[in-house]
Formats: sequence, C-alpha cells, structure tokens
Amino acid sequence: MSKNNEIAISCQNVWKVFGNRPKAVWDLLRKGATRQEIIEQTGQVIAVKDVSFDIRQNEIFVIMGLSGSGKSTLLRCINRLIEPNQGKILIYGADITRMNNSELKKLRRHQLSMVFQHFGLLPNRSVLENVAFGLEIRGESKSERQAKAMEALELVELQGWGNSRLHELSGGMQQRVGLARSLVVDSDILLMDEPFSALDPLIRRQLQDEFIKLRAAVKKTVVFVTHDLYEALKLGDRIAIMKDGEIVQCGSPQDIVSQPSDDYVSEFVKDVPKAKILSAESIMQEPEVVVWRRYDIEVAIREMTAKKAQVAFITDSRGELKGTVTMEQAIEALRQGLGKLEEIAQKEFPWTSPESPLEASLHYVAEGDIPVAVLDERRHLLGMITRKALIGAMKPDKPNSEARFVVEAGINHNEKIAAGGQ
Repeated sequence: MSKNNEIAISCQNVWKVFGNRPKAVWDLLRKGATRQEIIEQTGQVIAVKDVSFDIRQNEIFVIMGLSGSGKSTLLRCINRLIEPNQGKILIYGADITRMNNSELKKLRRHQLSMVFQHFGLLPNRSVLENVAFGLEIRGESKSERQAKAMEALELVELQGWGNSRLHELSGGMQQRVGLARSLVVDSDILLMDEPFSALDPLIRRQLQDEFIKLRAAVKKTVVFVTHDLYEALKLGDRIAIMKDGEIVQCGSPQDIVSQPSDDYVSEFVKDVPKAKILSAESIMQEPEVVVWRRYDIEVAIREMTAKKAQVAFITDSRGELKGTVTMEQAIEALRQGLGKLEEIAQKEFPWTSPESPLEASLHYVAEGDIPVAVLDERRHLLGMITRKALIGAMKPDKPNSEARFVVEAGINHNEKIAAGGQ
C-alpha cells in the first residue's frame, strides 16, 4: 500500500449495530425512527451511524464524546477488532472491510498499532521484554528486537528501566511502557483508546505533554479517543465530537470552540478558556490605516481622520512593519516641524504571531489601547487585534439550559445503553 497518499484513513458511511437482528434496524430508519425508538422496538443499538471522515497522514485526529456515544466502537472498526455492518474503511486506499484474515493480520502487525486504556502488559516479563513483545510475534531476532526496544524506551524517557519488573514502576511509567511497545513496531498509524484516562490528573497532564513532545520526534498518524474535552483540545489537530453514534461536528480545536455547530457542542465548550485555544489569526481584522514610511505625516493624519482610526501602521516597500504612530503623536510631530513618517515611527509596539494563543496578547490590553499587530515570520503585517475584539472573544457563551439538559440526560441515558465498549 502506498504511503504517498495524503489521506491515511478514510471512513465512508460506516455503520455498526449491536444486536442479533441488525437488519431490523434499516426499515425503521427509513421510516424515521429515532435511536431510542429502535432500541425499544428491536433491542438493537446503533453504535456508529453513517460516519464519514478522512484523516490526513501525520495528523492527530481526536474522537471524543460521552460514554455510549460510539467513539471506542468507531476506533475498533478502523482496525476491524469490531466488524462494521456497512461502509468502507480505507487505509492508504485499501478497503480493510474486504481483507481476509491473513491480510488483516499483516496490516495490524506492520501498519496499525493499538493502544488501550489498560495496555495488557505481561507481569512475568521485564520492561524490555514487554516493549519487544510485538517484534517477537513478528519473528524478529532477539538482538534486533532488544535494540529497537531500548530505542523506544529512550523515546518515552524510560532508559535504564529495561531490566525492571512492572510492579516496580508507577502507573504513569507503566503507561509509557505500553506506549513504547506500540512505537517499537514502527507502524504508520497509532490507534489510542483513552490511554491516559485511568491516571491521576497530574500524571495525565505530564503524559499529555510528553506525548506532544514525542509527536515532534516521531511522525505518525494518530487516532485518539477521549471523553475529556480539554485533552482533545490540547492534543488534536482536528476533533470529531460524537453523540448517539453520529459525528455532530468535526473541525480544528479553534473551530469547535469558536463556531460550535449546535447547542449540544455549545454546552461542551462553554467553559473552555478561549484565551488558551483561540489564535490571534482567528480574531484579527484588516488594519485600518497602513502607510509607507517615506510618506509625509499629513498623509497618515488624513487617512486616520477619514477612517476614524487612532493608530497607523508604518511599513516599508516590502510590507515589513517598521513601527506605529497614533493620531496624537502625528499631530504633535507636525507641530514640531517634522515631515516624514519614518522620523516618528514608534519602533516599540505590541505584536504577536498568527498562531499564538490569545492569552499571549492579553497583557497588551492592560498596557494600552494600541491594536496588537499580527506579523508573519518576515514581520509582514497580516492584521491587527483590537481591544474590543480581544475582550469580545474572551466572553463566555451564554448558558443554554436546554443544551445542558441534553448533555446531562445523554450521560445518564448513554450509560444505560452502552454496549460492547461503545
């Protein structure tokens, strides 16, 4: 299978129904029956409902939702630990739903690694032997698998622990052993089912940070399942939020937080600290007044007056920002007999990069009312962030009591119908 295709995983209209009469579901669906009505009339549970998405190579794609939303079932469909009823699942263009057992075994050994909440480590083996276990199954020599296992232990910062037994390690260290075992087989795709959820909050945050650092060193396509929104926002390039077996919204963390698709998603994200998630680029505006540094001061005054702006951005001929000037500064300079903008450009000004979180610009609001310039790596002016826009972006969404009821009811309802680890 080619690795040159940008799309690593493609799920196309995937369905999974739990129960011994899945065919009974289709007629009811055509008649418009709800998921709950189908459960009551047939006993069948729609765990995954007509799900479609593409995952790009080397992307971290997070699937999140409440208990019973279908997220873990969907993950297991991707490597056919659970057989989907309908739909296609393409791995680098090859449909795994059509693979025989031999082809599927080869895929799992070489291209897909699975990391569970409980890694299933072998207590009678050393740390090094646990990490090398997948290579042993693959049939590699003892010297080869030990060398690779030691490299994997270094990646997860467990060098020197190879000869230890599992009972000598903390819970977080055991999680890292499981992660190293997944990394050592060097598969292209890593499927992770709530790998950190059983850990204490502090250890969990540490492992999240270590995972982010690890991703910078080891490029892999990751499908990561979690019920924790903050974990999803922290780790994901894109997030798919599931409810009752369906994906209700899929997008970047910024999309999810700033543009929730419905009340259900809005209730999820309403308490998210937006300053940590939203980027400068997401709220920047077109600069009101941009003037060349060789222009006369009168030009800046005229432009600011016409556009009712209090500041002008001064650039050179290449578009690089050289400074700013306020209306007050420009008028005072004119009174003093100065002529050109480059003579009065304020070279110290607030600025940020487009990808920086908004919290990096918050202190500028306290210091003054000059808009924050958004610059690229060549210091070209891309836009500006005004105090009004920054404060507006920080405002929490209004609470929606109906949406809160939907989420809370969903927790209770889904816990009752959760089946097969869905």
